[in-house]
Amino acid sequence: MTSFTSGNTQNKSDCRVEFTPETTGGLSISVNTKVEVMYGDSIRELSLDTLHELGIEHGTLQIDDAGALPFVIMARIEAVVKTAFPDCKRAALPEWKEFCRYKSSREHLRRSRLYIPGNQPKLMLNAGLHKPDGIILDLEDSVAPPEKLSARFIVRNALRVIDFFGVERLVRVNQGALGLADLEEIVPHNVHLILLPKIETADQMHQVDAKIAEVSKRCGRTEPVFLMPIIESALGILNALSIATASPNNVALAIGLEDYTADLGTQRTLDGKESFFARSMIINAARAAGLQPIDTVYSDVADMVGLRKSVEQSRAMGFDGIGCIHPRQIAPINEAFTPTEDEISKAKRIVVAFDDAQKRGLGVVSLGSKMIDPPVVKRAVRTIDMAVAYGKLAADWKQS
Repeated sequence: MTSFTSGNTQNKSDCRVEFTPETTGGLSISVNTKVEVMYGDSIRELSLDTLHELGIEHGTLQIDDAGALPFVIMARIEAVVKTAFPDCKRAALPEWKEFCRYKSSREHLRRSRLYIPGNQPKLMLNAGLHKPDGIILDLEDSVAPPEKLSARFIVRNALRVIDFFGVERLVRVNQGALGLADLEEIVPHNVHLILLPKIETADQMHQVDAKIAEVSKRCGRTEPVFLMPIIESALGILNALSIATASPNNVALAIGLEDYTADLGTQRTLDGKESFFARSMIINAARAAGLQPIDTVYSDVADMVGLRKSVEQSRAMGFDGIGCIHPRQIAPINEAFTPTEDEISKAKRIVVAFDDAQKRGLGVVSLGSKMIDPPVVKRAVRTIDMAVAYGKLAADWKQS
């Protein structure tokens, strides 16, 4: 009989599972683990229960454990079973942890979002300690094709059992039909926002909306699933506004420059001249649609000077946040997109002057020798809102 495998023992908090289906003989489970004395029996019991939940009564299962948590073992077993039996519709779900039941919002500030490969559970467990605004469990580019199915189940299970220290939970699904299949497993399980890679048309957004509505109705989900289309091609850039307005669940619009510059046939540079038009289109389309414009990742994790320059450029252009691929990038990104003390102080003076002019019935607002027009007040109010949201200013600052 053919054997099916998933995972490896090279990564801590993971395991390698090999399953050989049989037609008779019952179930045979073998476990190789360094924690045999403490957890060997528990792993065998968990494996047996998982196979039964999936409807498997015959076969041989070999587990080589490298410290995998139960939700990872269950995901790996489910992946090999469903590879062996593609028509299997059952699921083996870990117990839902109620502490995961917090919500996000359209207005959630998204300065930094940390990408974590969906097949790397060891990176998920403490990712929230680094304090990004969001954690992206990635099913797309960071996961090799043979691992796509396993990653889908690992991410689904992680959403059920990991707290992530209260940060926003995001999942980047795959493209096309594979991405729609990802949604079947992800939408019911406490995800806040779905990133959609390589979006080029509004029709793609409509397909995603329809699938999410279908899955939500089936599983009883009532809260919205927010969306962040990622535009990564010339066609997508030219369709940016129609994509931004295609779904009522859109909350942000992002750009991916590695694929975009490859589509143009050019190289990505630090000064960004080759992508200025595209990034400007993203910002304008996002603002016109009332969304947050989100910049691409900075791919050199060792170049912190280059990162800071890139983030400063992003903010100056009008972006609200940027992606990151390593925890060390989070603090500089958060700092750059958080208003400084000088900016907050200036914004407070503008808002106070505007409020005072309103109370006195004045049509003209001035601060010292300078006249203040409505766009300046609007920008100051946004700075105040960000300062409050990031804990830099008390919400009742006017009374203090």
